Amino acid sequence: MATKPPKGDPVQDAPQVAEPQHAAAGLPAIGHTLRVAQRQMGVKRTMLTLLSVNQKNGFDCPGCAWPEPEHRHKAEFCENGAKAVAEEATLRRVTPEFFAAHPVADLATRSGYWLGQQGRLTHPMFLPEGGTHYEPVSWERAFDIIGEEIAACDSPDESVFYTSGRTSNEAAFLYQLFARELGTNNLPDCSNMCHESSGSALSETIGIGKGSVLLEDLHKADLIIVAGQNPGTNHPRMLSALEKAKAGGAKIISVNPLPEAGLEKFKNPQTPQGMIKGAALTDLFLQIRIGGDQALFRLLNKLILAAHNSASGAGRGAVDEDFIAEHTHGYEEFAAAARAADWDETLTATGLTRADIEQALDMVLASRRTIVCWAMGLTQHKHSVPTIREVVNFLLLRGNIGRPGAGVCPVRGHSNVQGDRTMGIFERPAPAFLDALEKEFGFAPPREHGYDVVRAIHALRDGRAKVFFAMGGNFVAATPDTDVTEAAMRRARLTVHVSTKLNRSHAVTGARALILPTLGRTERDLQGAGEQFVTVEDSMGMVHASRGRLEPASAHLLSEPAIVCRLARRVLGENSVTPWEEFEKDYATIRDRIARVIPGFEDFNARVAHPGGFTLPHAPRDERRFPTATGKANFTAAPVEYPRLPEGRLLLQTLRSHDQYNTTIYGLDDRYRGIRNGRRVVMINPADGRRLGIADGSYVDLVSEWKDGVERRAPGFRVAHYPTAPGCAAAYYPETNVLVPLDATADTSNTPASKSVVVRLEQSATD
Repeated sequence: MATKPPKGDPVQDAPQVAEPQHAAAGLPAIGHTLRVAQRQMGVKRTMLTLLSVNQKNGFDCPGCAWPEPEHRHKAEFCENGAKAVAEEATLRRVTPEFFAAHPVADLATRSGYWLGQQGRLTHPMFLPEGGTHYEPVSWERAFDIIGEEIAACDSPDESVFYTSGRTSNEAAFLYQLFARELGTNNLPDCSNMCHESSGSALSETIGIGKGSVLLEDLHKADLIIVAGQNPGTNHPRMLSALEKAKAGGAKIISVNPLPEAGLEKFKNPQTPQGMIKGAALTDLFLQIRIGGDQALFRLLNKLILAAHNSASGAGRGAVDEDFIAEHTHGYEEFAAAARAADWDETLTATGLTRADIEQALDMVLASRRTIVCWAMGLTQHKHSVPTIREVVNFLLLRGNIGRPGAGVCPVRGHSNVQGDRTMGIFERPAPAFLDALEKEFGFAPPREHGYDVVRAIHALRDGRAKVFFAMGGNFVAATPDTDVTEAAMRRARLTVHVSTKLNRSHAVTGARALILPTLGRTERDLQGAGEQFVTVEDSMGMVHASRGRLEPASAHLLSEPAIVCRLARRVLGENSVTPWEEFEKDYATIRDRIARVIPGFEDFNARVAHPGGFTLPHAPRDERRFPTATGKANFTAAPVEYPRLPEGRLLLQTLRSHDQYNTTIYGLDDRYRGIRNGRRVVMINPADGRRLGIADGSYVDLVSEWKDGVERRAPGFRVAHYPTAPGCAAAYYPETNVLVPLDATADTSNTPASKSVVVRLEQSATD
């Protein structure tokens, strides 16, 4: 095998690998946080900014969507949250002079890390057709260009309006209002690529596509199962909640193909004892084979039923018969499918031992209040929706929905990704939402379903979409089948990105392209009616205000609500029935309209003025009422699925490094996994390395194999022998997105199946 890295970027293509760590946070996290923040912001700005993060009168962290506790520490942020804030509040600037010095062709050769490190965008920039460089443009001309291209379309459905989770409630509501008044439901968003499977499964089974627990429920739980999730890197503040749960007597089961340092031990940097001693979190680690979660929960359900019906009576009460009789539908069909679960098949699907599963069962039966938390490890497989339905079966069986300290907990990634969906950013809106919109604003919204992310790429590729507008995000880097996606974007007549910083999407353009710079969460937003604030919804349905304090990075920035309002005035013209100018001047007027359209937001302005905000209603949690088609919580009985692995192949999951948030690369280290100075790393089990003849430290190409017969290649990955589950491998995205075909998606949700990619490893060329 090759032992030298292929020619490429020497900064990040020759990584160093050491032993993984077994504890997260602590003093090293504090030191790393301060170094990164001071490098971007300077000492004074670092202290002033970080002390406002996630505070009741401060701004919401632009990173993850984990909720804030009622009583907050002065440093209510995590290491990765501080990195997100530092990159937004950075003193570095990307000016028109930068673009004059860097043609688009040059930007296209740069890594995502390099692009992000250049700093904040300061001016609207335009790439004319046939141009080689972005050039400065006035806001008025930018909106004219967008208006010209939309007017040239044969139908409103030839425009696509994408949304990233960072967008505030106010901006998201205006954005979908504009798109629907224009006449399209083409509103794909980042949920399509992450928790769409959760929403699909939960809407069908409990009637609402959101989690059913609040933060205090975690503190009351007897058992918390964390499946397919790495809180130490992706939601570090969750570790504090798990630590508190443990102190209250909770047990924790971790279900993951990789051991994760944060779930092993948490050294809480907010307390002296936490930093020194730390708290062991996981009581049982189930090192599951990728994609085996549905089989695991199906067998647990079989065993719960058996315990309940045991002749000895030792398991009597394992099933909550009263809850099932009063609140559920479909129990008999489910129970028949569960009783048919096969031990041997489950052990094959999961890679676990019988003793592992029996130990988990004992913990389940000992718990009256159980919560299951999950993230992308469950949502990005072909069979993700039936997997999450099986999790719901597992909780319903013992009455663990609508009980304090129990329930479903899909942990959303990006700040306000859940709020955007609540505000109507959805390509398949509910008729009731459209009815309310029509009643409030006096126009008839389109009723035909629009494009989700995957279908939007198809439409761009096939010439059925001509204008692509992104409110935040890094669409090109976030989406699957990189080569296909980039070719599709280049077929557009116009691509527009509302952004705070440079990213890969700015270098992969349509015939014409615009970059529109916007305010960040950290910055003051001054409009005609005075200083404004926006609101966000966290992962548990809490809505609260976010107020920036810093001076804007440039006098040429507009807020996201202002951008949408000016765009709408230019595109819709005098025929619009919506008071866009009023909305831009005073965001309170937007919230008044939200209050009249979206249930749960009644008296919005008064309620959000309360420090800490308010909780949105959740019928299953609050009333044990399930607004499904049957009027009850629905048991389901899908066949068990799991990936089959051909001989000589590995099953790859894509994941984040610790120096990364989604497609934003903060640095080149994955400290907890022992990887430094690089990202092109593939982690494989040492036994698999020996079986396949792949040495630690060698370099390979990852080649994915799919039923369409088309192979996709990601070259030049350094092999790291790592304690992942046998037969499984892991590597970072977006570098591995190229391996996932556009049509390899989850059934029902259409989410890219990025967590179960069959690959073979081939020797890399070294020259």
